[in-house]
Amino acid sequence: MARTNFDQLLQAGCHFGHLKRKWNPAMAPYIYTERNGIHIIDLHKTVIKIDEAADALKQIAKSGKKILFVATKKQTKEIIAEKAQSVGMPYVIERWPGGMLTNFPTIRKAVKKMANIDKLMTDGTFNNLSKRELLQVTRQRAKLEKNLGSIADLTRLPSALFVVDVLKEQIAVREANRLGIPVFGIVDSNSDPKNIDFIIPANDDAKDSVEVILSACCAAINEGIEERKVEKADEKAADEQDEVAEEAKPKRQARKPRKAAEAPAEEAAAPAAEAPAAEEAPAAPAAEEAAAE
Repeated sequence: MARTNFDQLLQAGCHFGHLKRKWNPAMAPYIYTERNGIHIIDLHKTVIKIDEAADALKQIAKSGKKILFVATKKQTKEIIAEKAQSVGMPYVIERWPGGMLTNFPTIRKAVKKMANIDKLMTDGTFNNLSKRELLQVTRQRAKLEKNLGSIADLTRLPSALFVVDVLKEQIAVREANRLGIPVFGIVDSNSDPKNIDFIIPANDDAKDSVEVILSACCAAINEGIEERKVEKADEKAADEQDEVAEEAKPKRQARKPRKAAEAPAEEAAAPAAEAPAAEEAPAAPAAEEAAAE
């Protein structure tokens, strides 16, 4: 079953591309027609591409990996933040910090610095600072929170990148390509889909267009997370059953050696009973010899 449909995308305005003179020829396969100098995107292909992207995102989430959402356009910031938070994924809605992926250790140091400032606030160290120093540290903390607060939980490189407007976020796309990280992107008629692994041809400027696509993708991610939880619960139950079975095994094994010990005892008793008879047998010839004499 498709996660979206033609009418839903049409109502959200996903079919509106850019002006014909601004188009990228590489997007020709995804353009249906041109009206009033504006390209119209083929929504039938968009529906198919959303399903492909959603299935891939679901598998990534099911494996417990992180997907980084990127959208620094003013009209899409709130949507990205809301949808990413709903599935517990990191996101970037402010300026993309250059080298965030290719120089990830440095970004992690900045995030740790933010955590250290928080620690100073709680342990009372701030009480010993002057008013000027306190103001400087507070401003630094606010700046770090604004730029990196949304990726504080990203302890390792993400397994995928979801980008809104791949033309505007081309630096992020290049970094992901360089590291071999798959890129999911909403690609408009003026963008180049060449470096995008999972292309979603649609209007990347309209708020409703971005929201309907993100809703479908985030629903798939949530499904993957829930399936992972169910699998973990099943594994835990299976492990507990194995532990119970292991504890019961020694008790059954302890009974077997007793039976085995009784059998040799009986066998040993049988030869012992036959031994006196064998010793008494030679006594008869000895008595006959004595009588003959």
